[in-house]
Amino acid sequence: MKNKIWLILVLLLLTLNVYSQTIEELMTIGEEKYNKKDYKGAIISFSKAIELNPKLTEAYFLRGLCKSDLGDKKGAINDYNKAIELDPKTSGAYNNRGGCKAGFGDNYGAINDFNKAIELNPNYSEAYNNRGKCKSDLGDNYGAIDDFNKAIELNPNYSMAYYNRGVTKSDLGDKNGAIDDYSKAIELDPNYSAAYYNRGICKYGFGDNYGAMNDNSKAIELDPKYPKAYYNRGLCKSDLGDNYGAINDYSKAIELDPKFSSAYYNRGFCKAELGDKNGACIDLNKALDLGLYQAERAIKELCK
Repeated sequence: MKNKIWLILVLLLLTLNVYSQTIEELMTIGEEKYNKKDYKGAIISFSKAIELNPKLTEAYFLRGLCKSDLGDKKGAINDYNKAIELDPKTSGAYNNRGGCKAGFGDNYGAINDFNKAIELNPNYSEAYNNRGKCKSDLGDNYGAIDDFNKAIELNPNYSMAYYNRGVTKSDLGDKNGAIDDYSKAIELDPNYSAAYYNRGICKYGFGDNYGAMNDNSKAIELDPKYPKAYYNRGLCKSDLGDNYGAINDYSKAIELDPKFSSAYYNRGFCKAELGDKNGACIDLNKALDLGLYQAERAIKELCK
């Protein structure tokens, strides 16, 4: 009888060991797939790990990351909720849940989550950055800058925090400060296309068409499907008298975004300056159809 009991115990321990190893393997496979951006494959591995251990906080957290990257914000929130339920001190789950809520436009709910993440981890630079973005979206630009400053203090190499602070400074009218922040973001991340684009906007506002054009060209080089960068480069070319070049850029912006009303509108003016009245009127009417009502006046003047 004793031998049978010992045999059962040994088999039980072996079974538990196999399950433990299996969970470890599944988590490792899931993380490897996540790092390779195979989010669906990673979800399968993390889900299997959860089946073996329904209280595995890390698996819920990582599965939430995958779902979020796939655009399934609701599914991600559910996983972050479960991770928080299992371990209320999981600061990353609060931060990431806040990011999902912000994606739904729930900035106040997101701020509450970022507050909790910061309470649990006062050195959480990403949570400060994310909270700053929400504050900026809610119009609290000075509060946002305070958060971006803190994120940068904690992580001086945080390119996104510099970028976000630049956007907020620009909204406050501090274009020089914005340019400095965009330049720092680019220094830290030379492939930051949005930083080039936004720095180009500031330069254009200062009348630096060549500088703005160069920044938009770099943004396009990094992201060839950036309609706003083509549009802004078109504005620069138009101001410099290169209507043919401007038309090419407006046309590319329209190809990438067929509802880009301002691109039709400005292309119409370039065509008018080149004597193509019919083409100009077609573009201006298209801009009006897309809801750009300022085109109506131009149509009355040019398309009689």
